[in-house]
Amino acid sequence: MHDNFPRIARIRQTIPTPQVEDVAGTVERGLAALHLERKVSSGQTVAVTAGSRGIADLSTVIRVVVRHLRALGARPYVAAAMGSHGGATADGQARVLAELGITEKAVEAPIRSHMTTDSIGESRFGIPVLCGRDFSEADHVVVVNRVKPHTSFRGTVESGLIKMTVLGMGKADGARLAHRMFFRHGFEPVVLDLAGIVLDRLPVLCGIALVENRLEQTARVEVCEKGRFAEVDRTLLKEARRLIGKIPFSDVDLLIVDEMGKNISGSGMDSNVTGRIFHQVTPEPKERQFRRIYVRDLTAETGGNALGVGTADFVSRRLAEKVDAEKTKINCITASVPEKGRIPMIYDCDRDAVRDALSSAGVSDPTAARLVWIKNTLAVDRFWISEALAADAGKAESVSLESGLSAIPFGEDGNLPWL
Repeated sequence: MHDNFPRIARIRQTIPTPQVEDVAGTVERGLAALHLERKVSSGQTVAVTAGSRGIADLSTVIRVVVRHLRALGARPYVAAAMGSHGGATADGQARVLAELGITEKAVEAPIRSHMTTDSIGESRFGIPVLCGRDFSEADHVVVVNRVKPHTSFRGTVESGLIKMTVLGMGKADGARLAHRMFFRHGFEPVVLDLAGIVLDRLPVLCGIALVENRLEQTARVEVCEKGRFAEVDRTLLKEARRLIGKIPFSDVDLLIVDEMGKNISGSGMDSNVTGRIFHQVTPEPKERQFRRIYVRDLTAETGGNALGVGTADFVSRRLAEKVDAEKTKINCITASVPEKGRIPMIYDCDRDAVRDALSSAGVSDPTAARLVWIKNTLAVDRFWISEALAADAGKAESVSLESGLSAIPFGEDGNLPWL
């Protein structure tokens, strides 16, 4: 075995990036069009959902909602709606919201973070439908969430308003029960059934659905009545798919990823980019885009939660030593994906990991290996490719070369620099 490696070049990929110029104004106009004054009485409480994802303009959207409701005489508050995230504790979820900029000062409303749930009905799958008490005891609820392709499930409805009513508002206990049913019966039938009960039993005022472009900027805002949640989710999911950045190469021997984490994707690395789902309910893609995946680190923002690490083949020791086993376990078990928490083979230096990854991918001539190196699965506008892919890059209209070919820049310690 030898340490020859392919030469690499940096490329730029052009992906559409539409953006809403006035998010606050768009939300305010959408709320005004619903005439909520016909439903909201002075003094009534309104719970506004806030999840654990790093959603662009989330604090702005919530603040506009709060101000609109206050103008109607209501008493709005923001309630954590994030399943088992934040260690499945009230304090942990409050910290997550604060880290995302969702504070009382920022949104101009009280923040509530409780894990207590109430059963509001029973689904046709024989499980109780659980909802956080901070939602079930409110006079009204406003649901806010981003619509995007899910990392574990495929369907006409994935991440969005419907999912938030079940998994977010259901807290850790509700999310756990729902995921068990997903495992047995599939995501879409279960989430639509449970959401139907939530929307029927709870006084949901409206929903605000957001779509982001690949730069994590708000590309679309839709304010809608609860009867249109599924319709809006389906429509915006198609748009979100169009805006996702993907790696435009097939038959790649090795994908090197600098970092993964919950702030990058719910699965640490977006399966829509890596092509690895690892969920028994959802079949893997027929053709594997990347034969091997090597991940070099966890983001600081993920706080040691390494859900998704099991979709890699190799990881660095620096990553492995940052894994919070308890946080990862809680998230994986709640989502019924223990396989996504498995620790891959660990390497002390990047050079050794890349060498063995190429060897195990059946590459006989490492200098001719097809290799892609990205910062994370969000950053696919600029990245590095090997010489063998350069010819393919030249044929793609959306891709342009930004540098000449050079050696992979391993340092004296055998490690790569950070992109």
